[in-house]
Amino acid sequence: MASSTHPSATNGLPTTANGNGKTVSHGLDIVIIGAGIGGLTAAIYLRYQGHRVTVLEQSRFANEVGAAMHLAPNSNGLLRRIGIFAERVNANLMEHVTEYDAENKLLRDVDLAEPNKLWQHPWHLVHRVHLHEELKRHATSPDGDGVPVVLRTSSRVADIDAASATATLESGERVHGDVLIGADGVHSTARPKVPGGDITTKASGKSAFRFLVPREVAMNDPLTAQFASRNGQLIIWYGQDRRVIMYPCDSNRQLNFVCVHPKEEKWNTTANKIKLLEVYKNFDASLLALLNKAEAETLKVWELLDMDVLPTWVEGRLALLGDAAHPFLPHQGQGAGCAMEDAASLAAVLQRGTTAEDVPERLRLYENIRMQRANRVQEYSRLAGRDLGEKKLDMMEYTNYNFGHDEWDNSTNLFRKWGWARKPHLYWRMPVSFGPFPGPRQTFDGKPRTATHSTFTTASIKFKTSRTLLQNLFPSPSFRFKTPGTVAYASFSQTTLNKMEWLGGSGYRHLGLYIHGVQYVKDNGDTVDGTFLPVLFESLTDPIVSGREELGMPKLYCSIDVWRREKSYRIQTGWQGANFGSLVLEGLTEVDPGEDKGTIGGEDDEGIFAYKYIPSVGERGKADVQHATFVPHAEESKVVPSRVEKVYQARKGTVSFDPLDWEALPTLHHVISRLAEIPVYEVISGKVVEGVGVPDVSSARRMD
Repeated sequence: MASSTHPSATNGLPTTANGNGKTVSHGLDIVIIGAGIGGLTAAIYLRYQGHRVTVLEQSRFANEVGAAMHLAPNSNGLLRRIGIFAERVNANLMEHVTEYDAENKLLRDVDLAEPNKLWQHPWHLVHRVHLHEELKRHATSPDGDGVPVVLRTSSRVADIDAASATATLESGERVHGDVLIGADGVHSTARPKVPGGDITTKASGKSAFRFLVPREVAMNDPLTAQFASRNGQLIIWYGQDRRVIMYPCDSNRQLNFVCVHPKEEKWNTTANKIKLLEVYKNFDASLLALLNKAEAETLKVWELLDMDVLPTWVEGRLALLGDAAHPFLPHQGQGAGCAMEDAASLAAVLQRGTTAEDVPERLRLYENIRMQRANRVQEYSRLAGRDLGEKKLDMMEYTNYNFGHDEWDNSTNLFRKWGWARKPHLYWRMPVSFGPFPGPRQTFDGKPRTATHSTFTTASIKFKTSRTLLQNLFPSPSFRFKTPGTVAYASFSQTTLNKMEWLGGSGYRHLGLYIHGVQYVKDNGDTVDGTFLPVLFESLTDPIVSGREELGMPKLYCSIDVWRREKSYRIQTGWQGANFGSLVLEGLTEVDPGEDKGTIGGEDDEGIFAYKYIPSVGERGKADVQHATFVPHAEESKVVPSRVEKVYQARKGTVSFDPLDWEALPTLHHVISRLAEIPVYEVISGKVVEGVGVPDVSSARRMD
């Protein structure tokens, strides 16, 4: 399965410029204004897409300012895709959220052990400087794919020409590219160059003291030790119109403070302890003792700025990113995270092979993908920063929306859909999850047969994987996962059928991907729980035609070879000699079959979902039939009862797919390349089931 560490042409993006037959370019020249966290993340992502990137930074050293920051699962996953693991730069896990009032009365204490299991990636707390240095290293290193990023310091931009993607420096030098990205922060020089971008930031009415306290110092004081006793603990003290937020960073060695209060100081000026303690004088004495430990050299006060929503982020060859497009208040810890999401989205639409003439349209697509989510998270940050009132504040209120998102997967999928929409005259055939299909449609009469004495042998591997990747295979918005987490469960299952009456006593093999824990929302609002089957490979034409036409099953042909030994079961799939898939079960041990019925499904799943699609003859791009189908387990078992005779459990199971290329797989490459993207985080189980009695799936029905 896919396990690549950075986005590239082989990790979900095609190698042609836009799918219209043009061959790839040799990469774009991209100029990024600003070497902050968002700008450097974009530089790395775009470098890995084969582009030449120059970053213009106005400061002399391109150093990050500030102390610590959140790396929530949505942003942390994007960094891990490009080989940056925060734990390697002294980040520590976010493990607890504790809230007090101003009198230090406990309001709530949340252990994040269980919520953390919902998220595909960890929630880290990291020192900004450490992360920034790691981003610079990855961007400019000669190691890794692509051309190292050119980082130019002391390069303040004085003017911008969006039409020609040209930045003019204060020195008069003109730096030209095919794309210009304004990642230059809340006081952006690039922002006024987009229509409606002449608006300025506005005061939010709040400022924030920021500083660090060594954890050891807090631990050595009996009055404050209680606040530093647990690793990864974020604590918030709420006053009516002010609050104190504290969390650790630097491998839990430093305590980072953000103390939000009504505006009293100028932006980015030096603060002092006297003023800090005065602002929070009505808070509990133990907290004041903790605040009094602030390191003077780290103590600053910042004005918290907000800005109205921009009408657009792009103009010509210019696009805004991060705070330049959507400045964030700090109350959700998502400012840098959304900048990283912008960076990943830009790389997805400016994928390897994009040509210079494609750029303006691709940048508009980037805006369409990102604007709604960024503005929504921005609004959530405003809501989370409200003063205390009738509504109780909850830091975790918007967590599922903020964290349950992978922008690389999202943008890649929307880019695919955008490409498909540009080709409306192609035939679409099942399985539509994978886009327009390049093969012919076949027919079959589907006469039902008795299969009471037919035999089956089913080998299956169930594994934990990425929900965000699997949900991209859902063919309609009526499908969804039952849980909000970014991990999901799926199985690859291969069955060998024999003694089939309708095949003259012979048999065939099939292999499918089964996505568990899926819920279908019917037109009337009712829901049905089941397992979704996006593709089923079979080794014989007859069942393929029957299943597609009569049952709406998304069947495709491939060869399926099985090697059965006493302790192992090996499956190889291919097309005319080109092998693309392998499933292996090892260490087989026979166990009591018990109640095992040999069915494929997750816990509480009621049956198997599929999606029927039949293209309209003579009208390309239109469908004669398009709807979900469902095979209920309970009804299907009544058609032909199956009897499990033997069950073997495996000690080890492995799955791998190689998408090869269009020449090797001229009708299947688009399907196998998507299967190869699915990661296997953990194999849950592997087994081989043998039995008698094969239902004919006649209980399949239309959902709506």
